[in-house]
Amino acid sequence: MSETTDNGSGTVAAERHGDVLLVRVDDGKANAFSVPMLAALDAQIDIAEADDEIGAVVIAGNDRAFFAGFDLNVIRGGDRAAIGELVSAGGAMVRRAYGASVPVVAACTGHAVAAGALLLLGCDHRVGPDAPVKIGLNEVAIALTLPDWAMTISKERLSRRHLQRCVANARLLDGNGAVEAGYLDEAVSPDAVVDRALEVAAELSETLDAGAYAGTVRALRGDVLAAMDASVERDRAAAA
Repeated sequence: MSETTDNGSGTVAAERHGDVLLVRVDDGKANAFSVPMLAALDAQIDIAEADDEIGAVVIAGNDRAFFAGFDLNVIRGGDRAAIGELVSAGGAMVRRAYGASVPVVAACTGHAVAAGALLLLGCDHRVGPDAPVKIGLNEVAIALTLPDWAMTISKERLSRRHLQRCVANARLLDGNGAVEAGYLDEAVSPDAVVDRALEVAAELSETLDAGAYAGTVRALRGDVLAAMDASVERDRAAAA
């Protein structure tokens, strides 16, 4: 089974690999997040959670990037409502991945900066390239401040030893550095990233009980998820 959606900002293509749903995103450039792209990703998690035969999801980027972050044309466009809608949608997507009732695995196929790095933090297992890519939170370097939901997931998933350097000092890391800091769990040959992510996802699907996994996510991550929900709602209200 395969399905491709053109959301106006690129394609989101989904295909089944056994009991794993592989979702590939490609806007022909660096996969900058738009509201339609985020909605299409969210819809694929809906599909996975509603299908008892899907035990895990893999999210993959294109040959250039996993995701480059939010569309800067929107962020710097001055439309407060549009900015708020995009940032809130991004926060909701990261929270959705972290709170999903099925494991979500990232196939980080290239660069992952800003909101792209935050999506890595929302995934259960992150496979990236052993290569000189750029991964990290560069907001402070480009005169932006992370929203509260992003601070919450960063504190939750990044190594405490690297937190200040990654967030306050906006350091971008290569694949191996991203493993050390906590953006990735492993770095492999660039041409093996998607295959390795599928392998990890299949193992999670085969070895974890679906009900126990969902219940454990609620118990283990509940406080963080609730804090992210509250932050996203505050952002939406402020932009209204």
